[in-house]
Amino acid sequence: MIPDDVATELGRAVRRWHQLPLARAADALAGVHALMADLAGEPLPDLGPAVAMDQLRVVVFDACRGEGSPPHLAQRLADLRLTWS
Repeated sequence: MIPDDVATELGRAVRRWHQLPLARAADALAGVHALMADLAGEPLPDLGPAVAMDQLRVVVFDACRGEGSPPHLAQRLADLRLTWS
């Protein structure tokens, strides 16, 4: 289960991502992929900005299974989202 603080920040990130113009989302995609690769332990395929938040949701869910969420995940999601402003 995803902790409440992580779920809140993930929801904020997804909402903000959907507000971004496509060109800005494409520019910000590298940061999203870097976080996902760190959480997944390996690089993930680049499926483009339209799918990035679906990928992020799955990776966050998988990262939170078992032992709980990785340290500071909510803050990392917030920091990532704030780079899109």
